[in-house]
Amino acid sequence: MDVYKWQDIPTEQISPTQSRKVIHAEKATVVRLVTEKDTAIPLHNHVHEQVTMVVSGSMRFEMRGESATLGPGEILRIPSDVPHQAQALEDSVTIELFVPARDDWKHSS
Repeated sequence: MDVYKWQDIPTEQISPTQSRKVIHAEKATVVRLVTEKDTAIPLHNHVHEQVTMVVSGSMRFEMRGESATLGPGEILRIPSDVPHQAQALEDSVTIELFVPARDDWKHSS
């Protein structure tokens, strides 16, 4: 059994307004992402299915011509290879699950 504490996971500053903590499992990656208000995550896609859970703050997501604003306790699923973008409407914390594992991020943990 593997037990993790977010406080013990190193923080990676991925931009001036975003930082993340990453846990790699064999077949999935879990990320705690801290995003400052007004940060825009540009349109992108990836092979990974993504599940984003908002812990605090407010985030607006857009994909397939639709928009959804999520707050604490709300969850969004982004299918594999679907282009999507996001905007932090407030300082926000999200927990994100990626399947399969984000092997492209393993160098960063």
